[in-house]
Order: sequence, then structure tokens, then C-alpha cells
Amino acid sequence: MQRLFSLLLLAAFAHASDSTTPGEITTPFPAITHLAVEWRIEGDDDLDATGEVRFRKSGTAVWQDAAALRRVPAGSSRGTSSVITWTNRLSGTLFDLDPGTTYEIELTLHDPDGGDTTRLIKASTRPEPVAPADAIIRQGTKADLNSVKPGEVLLLADGDYGAVTFNRDGEPGKPIVYRSLSGKAVFSEIGLTNRKWVSLEGLTINGPVRMNGTEHCVVRRCTIRSQYGIKAYRPGMMNACIEDNIITGIQPWKPEIMGAGGNNEGEGIQFTGSGNVIRHNRVEGFRDGISHMEDDGAVAQQCNDILNNDIRSGLDDGIEADFALHNCRILRNRLTNCFVGISSQPGLGGPNYFQHNVMFNIVLSAFKLHRYSQGDVILHNTVIKAGDGLGIYTSEPFDHARIEHNLFIGGKAPEADSYGGYSPGRGRAVDVQRFGDHCRIDHNTYVVVGRSFEGKIGSWTFTGLPGPVFETRGRVAEGPVPFPSDPATVHEPPDFEALHRAVGFDDGEPAPVYGPR
Repeated sequence: MQRLFSLLLLAAFAHASDSTTPGEITTPFPAITHLAVEWRIEGDDDLDATGEVRFRKSGTAVWQDAAALRRVPAGSSRGTSSVITWTNRLSGTLFDLDPGTTYEIELTLHDPDGGDTTRLIKASTRPEPVAPADAIIRQGTKADLNSVKPGEVLLLADGDYGAVTFNRDGEPGKPIVYRSLSGKAVFSEIGLTNRKWVSLEGLTINGPVRMNGTEHCVVRRCTIRSQYGIKAYRPGMMNACIEDNIITGIQPWKPEIMGAGGNNEGEGIQFTGSGNVIRHNRVEGFRDGISHMEDDGAVAQQCNDILNNDIRSGLDDGIEADFALHNCRILRNRLTNCFVGISSQPGLGGPNYFQHNVMFNIVLSAFKLHRYSQGDVILHNTVIKAGDGLGIYTSEPFDHARIEHNLFIGGKAPEADSYGGYSPGRGRAVDVQRFGDHCRIDHNTYVVVGRSFEGKIGSWTFTGLPGPVFETRGRVAEGPVPFPSDPATVHEPPDFEALHRAVGFDDGEPAPVYGPR
């Protein structure tokens, strides 16, 4: 009898662990057009809980469906200089919302083992970070830079301002704005360290913009020429908006200096911190175009938006989203002539979203999911490169990834050529061999140029689709496609809309605007 009781108790305990206990819901770091949702839970050891989402603008009647929350099991990083942990939760993003708007969000948790519930919360996006209509506008020169008051716009006279460190803060709703209408207010570098609610608009800067410790600062429509463009080292920047800038570095597109070990110093936008919006910039000629910090250089990096940027000649990574905790959104960027397209090395639980990006002439990997990356969501992207269309080469398997509805075009690369000591791959449609048990790879479209079709996912090598386990709804396409047969050459990006029509691929969105508007 005692043994029977013990077995029943163990069975009940196991059942309780599979059921879900809902906890706190938060909406951290609201962005301008996106809202993150974090719903902590306990239990659900079998990972079958789901979180459905509906939303509406406050005061309206019609609900809209949103992407479901992702199931994120508790975990920790591996092989990082300090171990980073994350909690057991459901998590996700509401995409493409209106700025400065309050939303009602209905969250429905379902678990077949028990724990169903529905919660209603409210959250607001940030307003566009612009000067108010009643802002006081002043004319000024270098002598006036540090006498501006909150709520004032200083129109800068043309001239050479040299290296400047600003020491004035704005206030919520009353930013201090330094604006050049002609673009001829020229600085050799700018220091915004520890500033709050300060905006730079239309300036020419022939050196770095330093943003360590800033909050709610803006860099808009500036022209920056420097080995390092915008820098925000620890403690980083919070809730910044970096938009519509042209940022140009010094690195040429040369095979011998490519890769992590190449002689390719320089960062376009390099930062740590949370809640930052980096959109519609043109960034060219750096080691990394737009980059998070890594390891001990990083503070919490969550809810950052990298949107609609035009990135060219990234000798290491076009976009380095390493050490992203959750709900970082890398959307609608165009990357041309980059050694690696987008890096997530590692993602720290996620979900982190890589969606609707287009890439042409990527040398090594379109997506670098190394160092046991967790929680990467890769949807509706287009990749065209010599070598393997989708190649992820790591002995440290990624997991809890979703790779679906993408177009990968690979093909024959120049024989015996290497780039920074690396090969672009043999020209397979896909070569992804080491990953965890919780990954989904399906619905993707593949094209191979200049050689017979072949792919490899895990231990499965295939010469056609659909497949038995992975790519059960994947397909092989053909058609005339632009192809960068010589990665060492500087290429212009193709007409991606025409390409999509040629191969019958629909990325689900109208053509976006890349770079400054």
C-alpha cells in the first residue's frame, strides 16, 4: 500500500510539473512601433503551453490577432565570460503599432495539462521623439551650445565647431535640439555622455558620437564620417533613436581583411543597453555595421529595434545582434557585401526576431547562430550568396530556433578561394548540421545556381524536396536570378521584388524603404 501511495504521489507531482502556473506579466521597454510582452510562468516541463494574443487600441471595439507568444524555457548561457540566466516564460512582440498609442492586450494561456487563463493588460508605445510644435527656436553659434534650455531648438550657424562635449539635459516632452538646416555645422567629434533628452539633427561629424550613459537621446539626419561612428559603451544607451543618418567608415571591401581575425577595425553603430530604435540609416565601410556589445562589454540588451537600415561592406558582421536577451527586432534591413549577414552569438533565450531582411553577396553565413544561441526566430528573409545559401557552421548547437518561410539562394563559388581564411561553402542550398531538438526548419524556398541541387540538415542529405522530417513543406525553385559569383567584387543590391516574382516567393510585405527616408 505504501509503495502504491508513493507511486501515485510521484505521478501527481510529475503531472503538476507539466501543468502551468501563470505569473507576472510585464511590457518592458516600449519602443516607438513595437511592444514586448513577458509572461513568467512556473511548471510546463513538457513545453506545450501556448500564449495567444489579441490587441486593440484603447477605446476601440475591434480586436486584432497578433503573433503568438513564444515558449521560452528557463536557461543560462554557456561559454560566456559571465553566465547569463533567463526565466521560464512566454514571450513575444506586438509588431508595427502606431507611435504614442495605448493598446489593450488580451493574453490567453492554454496548457493541455492544466493552467488555462486569460489576462487583459494595457501598454503604450513611445511617441515619435520630435520637438513639440511650440518649441522655442533660437539662432546660435558655438558659444551658445551649452546655454540651451529644455524645450528649445538651437539652429546652428554654418561653421567649424571642433570637438564638443554637451553638458545640458532636456526634459520629457521638452528635449534640447541642436539642428543644422544646411548640414554645414561641422564637428570633429561629439560627446553626449550621460545626457538625457538631447537631439542632434542635420549635423556633419567627422569623428565619433559618444553616447555612453545616455537616455532618450536622438541622432537624426546627420552625416558621420569616422572609423567609429556612434558608440555607446557601458552603461550603454537607453531608449535612444538613431535614424536617417549616413554613416561612412574607412574599411575597403577586400577579402584578405575579412572575418573576425581580419585587420578590419571600426564600428558603424556599436552600443549596449535596451529600448533603442535604430532605423533608416545608411551604414558602409566598417568591421560591423550595427552591433551590440558582447560578454563583459554588454549590459542587458533587450527590446532593441534595428529596422530598415541599408548596410554595406561589413567586413565582419552586417548586423551583430549578439547577447540579445529577448524581443530584439531586426526587421527589413538590406545587407550588401558583408562577410556575415546577421550574427546571434549567442541569443540569450529570446525570442529575438530576424524578419523580412534581404541580403546580397554575403560571404560566410547569412545567419551566424553560434555559442549555443537560443530563441532565434528567422522568418521571411531573402539571402543570395555564393557558396551555401543557408550555412550555419558551429560545433556549439543552437536551439529553440524557428527558421521558416525564407528564400535561400546559393551556388557555385570560385574554386580554391578563401576570404579571411574562410570558405563560403560548397554551394549547397542549405548546410545546417548541429542544432538542438526544439528547432523548426520548414516552408523555406531554395535555389541553387551553377551546380546540381543538394542540401544537408542534420544527418539528412537530400537532392529534392519536400522532406520527411524537416522541410516537409519546403520547395526547390528555379528561375533567372542575380548571383554574386565573385564575392570579392563590390556588388549593388538587385531588385528583390523582381527576384521574388521570378522564383514565386512571397515575403508577405510590400517593398520597404531601406536607408534614409
